[in-house]
Amino acid sequence: MKLILYAVIGLISITLHAQTLNHSKVSDVNIIPKPESVVLGNKQFTIKDGFTIKAQTESQKKAAQHLQNFAQNTLGLNLKLTTKKKAQIVFQQKENLGNEAYQLEVSPKRITVYANDASGYFYAVQSLKQLFPTQVIKASKYLVPTVSITDQPRFKWRAYMLDESRYFHGEAFVKQMLDQMALLKMNTLHWHLIDDAGWRVEIKKYPLLTEVGAFRKDSEIGTWKSGKTSGEPHGGFYTQEQIKDIVAYATERHINIVPEFEMPGHSSAAIAAYTWLGTAGVDIDVPVKFGRLYDNYDVTKPEVITFIKDVLKELFELFPSEVIHIGGDEVGYEVWEKSESVQKYMKAHNIKTPADLQVDFTNKISKFIESKGRRMMGWNEIMGKNIHKDFGEKKNDKEAETELAKNVIVHFWKGDIDLLTDAAQKGYGIVNSLHSSTYLDYNYKNIPLKKAYSFNPIPDGLDPQYHKNIYGLGCQMWSEWTPTNPDVERQTFPRIAAYAEVGWTTSENKDYSSFLTALKKLQKYWDDLGINYFKDYE
Repeated sequence: MKLILYAVIGLISITLHAQTLNHSKVSDVNIIPKPESVVLGNKQFTIKDGFTIKAQTESQKKAAQHLQNFAQNTLGLNLKLTTKKKAQIVFQQKENLGNEAYQLEVSPKRITVYANDASGYFYAVQSLKQLFPTQVIKASKYLVPTVSITDQPRFKWRAYMLDESRYFHGEAFVKQMLDQMALLKMNTLHWHLIDDAGWRVEIKKYPLLTEVGAFRKDSEIGTWKSGKTSGEPHGGFYTQEQIKDIVAYATERHINIVPEFEMPGHSSAAIAAYTWLGTAGVDIDVPVKFGRLYDNYDVTKPEVITFIKDVLKELFELFPSEVIHIGGDEVGYEVWEKSESVQKYMKAHNIKTPADLQVDFTNKISKFIESKGRRMMGWNEIMGKNIHKDFGEKKNDKEAETELAKNVIVHFWKGDIDLLTDAAQKGYGIVNSLHSSTYLDYNYKNIPLKKAYSFNPIPDGLDPQYHKNIYGLGCQMWSEWTPTNPDVERQTFPRIAAYAEVGWTTSENKDYSSFLTALKKLQKYWDDLGINYFKDYE
């Protein structure tokens, strides 16, 4: 009986070991986003405990350390860094590769990573990580299929937007999202920190922005104008030290954080803190209800412009990003139209409409941002076009005659696609985030996974000479109706993987069926992390 038991135990041990060694077969090479070129071999590279990684430059060493950490934490393997002797894994510069591009060569004897910049080395490691098994039985060695990968991104702007004004999600959650973005080779976190519902970043010159503006007494729940509230207060904000830590964490993962400071509308949290910032001159609380609200910054008052510049200066210190997002969407003009001082200012400066006043203000802020070596970005209302003719309070808004400054990046989210085409033809940089295709707060019936995957940031009919002006795309996680982190995860995953492939992989190389196959492997990884993803997507 004991002999039989030992035989069974031995058989189980051999089976587990075989699963470990054979888990990464050639047929298992599924990487998201799909690489530009993959040539599969029919052999394997065996990676063992104690193997060495040769990395000489600083950028090579940093990428190698990411691989080291993955091997240690996930595979249980101790890989050692070296700069001199021969190694089983080698990082090597290749000068003809472009920004963020890499080559990954896996032979039976060696893994070689080629790149010409730090991002390229890092992205090669992300692809290499996806060649390993997702459900790991820690052992002394693993097999990686022999493969030759050549890869580079389609677009330079591959963004995920997290709205933390409506609900504060916290440092640990942001870092989790940065980890998942990095694996998917997304390079921009658009961080929506300031809106009507809450001010989430410490500004030392104006402490009431967080002491007052970061907290509200209650929250609307369910859906727009539901009449229901949670009955609970909500609040929170990031200290400047926390912001710096998160920015550093993102930088290590080759992710640029673009902060959004909404202006001149969506400014209720700031006005609740400092009444004099508003146009109406009325004391308000941080709103409980979500949506468009009445008051705006009074952009005709010098002290308000000073406030905005002061806040921007502190944001410049916190965020090294070249691009600063100023929102500019959904500005209600009624409060300006009813203000005697605003109307007097407009008449004195020959400003014909509130839309012209907004564009004039936006251009001045853009000039200030540019003077500090940065570049402004805003939602496409900043061009002065009325894209809200379907809303009662804005359907009759006149459009601006004032032209938007040319150095601005236009974040297209709504309106006739001809507006995007026209902006690209005029030389504006464009990030395409068309709401009906990229808004993650929309349910899976409105934006199913396949629709997300099918999105093309370059609109049909745009002359190829203007394609360079389409920088890429963003997928937006607005959080009015997702108060918890698992709620946000469910709306984000797995669609974020589809948008990652939209941003990285050429249209000709995309294939939805192969994406679904690769996604199954990624889901196992999410399962291990406890990420709450939507499963019923097929």
